[in-house]
Amino acid sequence: MRVGLATIQRGRREHLRRQVAGVAAQTRRPDAYVVVSMDPASADRPSPDGPRIDDPDPRVIRMPVADELPLPLAAARNAAVAALDGMDLVVLLDTDCIPGPELVARYADATRERGGLLAGPVGHLPAGRPSATVLTEDDRRAARVRGGRPVPDAGALLDEPRHELFWSLSFAVTPLTHERIGGFDEGYAGYGGEDTDYAFRARRAGVGLTWVGGAWAYHQDHPVSDPPIEHLHDVVRNARRFRAVWGRWAMEGWLAAFAARGLVEWDPDGDHLELAAG
Repeated sequence: MRVGLATIQRGRREHLRRQVAGVAAQTRRPDAYVVVSMDPASADRPSPDGPRIDDPDPRVIRMPVADELPLPLAAARNAAVAALDGMDLVVLLDTDCIPGPELVARYADATRERGGLLAGPVGHLPAGRPSATVLTEDDRRAARVRGGRPVPDAGALLDEPRHELFWSLSFAVTPLTHERIGGFDEGYAGYGGEDTDYAFRARRAGVGLTWVGGAWAYHQDHPVSDPPIEHLHDVVRNARRFRAVWGRWAMEGWLAAFAARGLVEWDPDGDHLELAAG
């Protein structure tokens, strides 16, 4: 079995450097490793403010996006899968995720028993960890799981009927299954909703979701706002698209928080969602 690993990236060079080190430390190294970079064209030049990404390991595919435009996250993930054509399995990690040493091996083992979407547990690292490039056992012990998602024992597989729990931080899929799902909907632009839409498209196509015990990834801490006000316009636009397709809202917690702050006018039981006037 040939396994490819891919990430999509915008900035976060230090996070990516740690991911590269984590990939190098895999008990089962991937047969190919791709980064789809959405850095603006100016970021291709060497810069003293962060590590430079060099070919061939990982191989970098440039998809430059100007600063004023929303990031094409769905299109970038589709490009990552397409770049790994010829692989039997594709593992996708967000760029701020460091793979645990058995992540690739666990996903490869799981796909011999299950088709569909495979998702491993994600441990969120506290601020300041890891302090070095290489993730340590102490770092892994300090990580905490969020979001109420299951954590099966290492080697166990747990089928999940709740496709809404899928997230794109860490998952694996065969290229054929990705094609069956229809890929990520590139009508989503910017932050939010595209991964839930992908999971719902999977369910509609009869593709199951399975949690893979032991396929740990570790999310590196970075500043975030809750709710993500800096992504307000993206979230509203993508939530409307999701509602139009699926007849229900995605990102309801964020929409409720935006509404409570007077940032949007939202009817949770209807179709109305607008940015608040003024």
